[in-house]
Amino acid sequence: MASIHIHPPWLLPESQVTPENIHRNRRHFLRDLGLASAGVAMAPSLLGQTSTNASAAFYPARRNPAFDPKLKLTSEKLVTTYNNYYEFSTTKDRVHKLVGPFRVDPWSVWVGGLCEKPTTFSLEDLLKLAPIEERVYRFRCVEAWSMVVPWSGYPLSKLLAKVVPKAEANFVKFTTVMRPEEMPGIARLSDYPWPYTEGLRMDEAMHPLTLLATGLYGKPMAKQNGAPVRLVVPWKYGFKSAKSLVKIELVSEQPATLWNAVNPTEYPFLSNVEPNVPHPRWSQASERELGTGNRIPTLPYNGYAAEVAALYARK
Repeated sequence: MASIHIHPPWLLPESQVTPENIHRNRRHFLRDLGLASAGVAMAPSLLGQTSTNASAAFYPARRNPAFDPKLKLTSEKLVTTYNNYYEFSTTKDRVHKLVGPFRVDPWSVWVGGLCEKPTTFSLEDLLKLAPIEERVYRFRCVEAWSMVVPWSGYPLSKLLAKVVPKAEANFVKFTTVMRPEEMPGIARLSDYPWPYTEGLRMDEAMHPLTLLATGLYGKPMAKQNGAPVRLVVPWKYGFKSAKSLVKIELVSEQPATLWNAVNPTEYPFLSNVEPNVPHPRWSQASERELGTGNRIPTLPYNGYAAEVAALYARK
């Protein structure tokens, strides 16, 4: 089948990927929300912060000191107001303003396919499945900007072990929620192959760094960040970390994924962070560090080469 070539609405040169006003002009941002003149502090509810009866009691989670304790966190305000979530908007600073109608309670995730015990898990089931901990991870977008985020969750392998994968399960396919009535971006991008899908090889999915995340900044996951449950794969570009999961399927063949179908040249299936491999439209050798405006060198595998490079050494 011929690949679909749909240029994303943010078709920009790399130098314009992160607008300077997003992280340099706080007063203008507050004015746009109508808060600056009143001097009102931004409450979590205004940022789409999720808090349900099932989830609130699990936060804040204990921080695991093994994961980058010396990294300086990007501000919570920036992480929760600068979001790529095309189901709502292609404009990053509008997503958090549009998520209010998005319902995240109740929620369930079906995990099945090539496994012995396919199961539908409620959010409460997921929260109780394994101890939740906080991990500080680098987050690198394919657009050449980066953040440092404290995620709460546990390794995806804990969930997959519960359904007992079969030997022929070589890949894991992730499907995210699709509700056009609550997600206005879907109608605007009607040519996209919705719902959003992503995939990992089984060894990637089972790696200890691959996180099933349910929170950030010591709170339940914010809607604009992928509430109530999402994937975080820190050595890959951010679009591989699918948000708002509703289905996890173990399969034998490499699954089709949304961005790879849209443009396989720009969004290959693996999409590891590789500074020496340029994007067709910009260099990946450096990144804009959000919150500081600094441009810093990009590290191989986003700084996780010691943990994951061996996955790709074999033929």
